[in-house]
Amino acid sequence: MLARSLLFVPANRDNMVAKAAGVAADVITLDLEDSVPDAEKEATRGKLEAAIRSLKDAGKTVHVRVNALDTGLTQDDLRAAIMPGLDGLSFPKPTAAAHIRELDVMIRQQEMRAGVRPGTVALIPQIESALAVLRCEEIATASTRIAGLSFGGEDYCNDLGVPRTSEGRELEYARHIIVHVSIAHGLQPFDGVWTALGDIAGLTAEAQYARSIGFKGKYCIHPEQAVPVNEAFSPSAEQIESARRIIAAFDEAVREGHASVRVDGQMVDVPVVKRAQELLRVAASMGLG
Repeated sequence: MLARSLLFVPANRDNMVAKAAGVAADVITLDLEDSVPDAEKEATRGKLEAAIRSLKDAGKTVHVRVNALDTGLTQDDLRAAIMPGLDGLSFPKPTAAAHIRELDVMIRQQEMRAGVRPGTVALIPQIESALAVLRCEEIATASTRIAGLSFGGEDYCNDLGVPRTSEGRELEYARHIIVHVSIAHGLQPFDGVWTALGDIAGLTAEAQYARSIGFKGKYCIHPEQAVPVNEAFSPSAEQIESARRIIAAFDEAVREGHASVRVDGQMVDVPVVKRAQELLRVAASMGLG
């Protein structure tokens, strides 16, 4: 799943859903949680089928963010959301593996009801509290349908009782845990949202930092954020060309009986070549280079 940018779209806002079809985000996540007032949640569920179908017709990967289990709304959300064409679900505020297992059963029931092959709908739990960070690995391994983990920085800061800052030092521990657990278990880690709308420089800097520590994508809350996030999580032309030089030089060195070579002032051996090969694989998956 190509998921550099994942855009939250309030599912109750018909105009925003319509515009989402033309946004550059890799994944459109129709939101039933924070961006939908409680009084509108039931009516919004009734709009999901048409919204999902229209976005799929536009060639989009479509997820839905449901409400947390403790709201009592999750079952109704799943009944409305799960249908042929739905690619995944974003699940807020789990704090234990039991929450994932309970949700997995609910999803499977709705898949069978909707005529969707069980296990088809991917799941991305959101790590949003200190307890969830401590239990991150058990959450990540509680279901085979989990495709990635995401970080909810705003709720995490609320749980810690600290302000969210642009520097993000308060988020560092949780971010590293989420990345390491994800990579260790073959999942994709996704960074949380940048809330300073209009501050594209700040967004770009945070996205580049997130990529530098291992995140593979980032959630967005405005269409204008999708392109800079995509760029931050895509190999640059210079990186692609450097990777090609590294591989070519190393191949030549191997033919000459050497296990390392100097390229652009850098010592290149097998681990460096593997990184270059992975970068080219990722670039090819994005249609770059």
